[in-house]
Amino acid sequence: MTTLLEHVGAAEVLVCCGSGGVGKTTAAAALGLQAALLGRRAVVVTIDPARRLADALGVPGGLTNDPIRLDVDGPGELWALMLDTATTFDGLVRANAADAEQAERILANRFYRNVAGSLSGTQEYMAAERLHALHADSRFDLVIVDTPPTRNALDFLDAPSTLARFIDHPLFKMLMLPTRRGLKVFNVAAQPILKTIGRVVGGDVLADAVAFFQAFAGMETGFRERADEVIELLASKGTRFVLVASPRADTIEEARFFAERLRRGRLEVGAVVVNRCTPTFGDPPAKRPRAAAQAALYDNLQELRATFETERAHAASLLVGNALPPGIHTTFVPTLPGDVHSMSALASIRSLLFPPTR
Repeated sequence: MTTLLEHVGAAEVLVCCGSGGVGKTTAAAALGLQAALLGRRAVVVTIDPARRLADALGVPGGLTNDPIRLDVDGPGELWALMLDTATTFDGLVRANAADAEQAERILANRFYRNVAGSLSGTQEYMAAERLHALHADSRFDLVIVDTPPTRNALDFLDAPSTLARFIDHPLFKMLMLPTRRGLKVFNVAAQPILKTIGRVVGGDVLADAVAFFQAFAGMETGFRERADEVIELLASKGTRFVLVASPRADTIEEARFFAERLRRGRLEVGAVVVNRCTPTFGDPPAKRPRAAAQAALYDNLQELRATFETERAHAASLLVGNALPPGIHTTFVPTLPGDVHSMSALASIRSLLFPPTR
């Protein structure tokens, strides 16, 4: 069994995943802090548009698409950023265009400007691209990904394969065909399928789209190669998935669903964090006291113990079936009285995730 601490010390990529509201962002930030204390150069990237990472790290000005270094104690480094889909897409176009003229032609295209930050799937693919770039960045030896809730996180994991299938699709090849044949004019009306699409979306929109794909000529190979590289990276031994859940039946069920989807994709959860658990307060007296005040405390303690046992039963159900490896390392983190909005509060979470060994 590989512990969470061992994953932090050895992984190249850690992906924190789970349903919404279970503390994924805080867990990701705490993993980054632990990595820095181990002497690693870690960067935490959030692709969740909820913007919680800046709060968890106590960054009042917020995060941008460029990594910023945070002040931490320890021999390593901790950096953080928040995905900006449009900025990442623009940078990707400039990096892969044959020359500045091609890049500017694409960036000025109305179809591109409309879809760069809003087209379904664009955010997930740009997140995969950002992961690829951060993993290749010599400043970092560990990338920690804070994903959006489960189903959007699955879109992120599927995005590289989806792009690869799109580039291989006959419609994409047809849109690229005029450029490949050296034609300067593409008569949309002459193509029956495009003529039909034009009636639905409008001729101007379709013309802009066709112009975009023609300007895109020659860049699809680079996009396809990086998509394949991200697919390989996510499936590599250097990438570990940390499943974060809270001890409620609904979030445990969603965590099991996510783990099963990973398993079907030949990916595997490396560790589980069950967050916001009811703590234990010792054993109650053998008999209920008669005094009213002591009896109330006794009843409260019994209620907390019952809640604790119910939560542990929910957590144990996560291991039912074969979605998770047998004996997977699980860390239980007790609930805290407040949210995490500073580095000192984050350090408290880190100490709960990685208690000192005796």
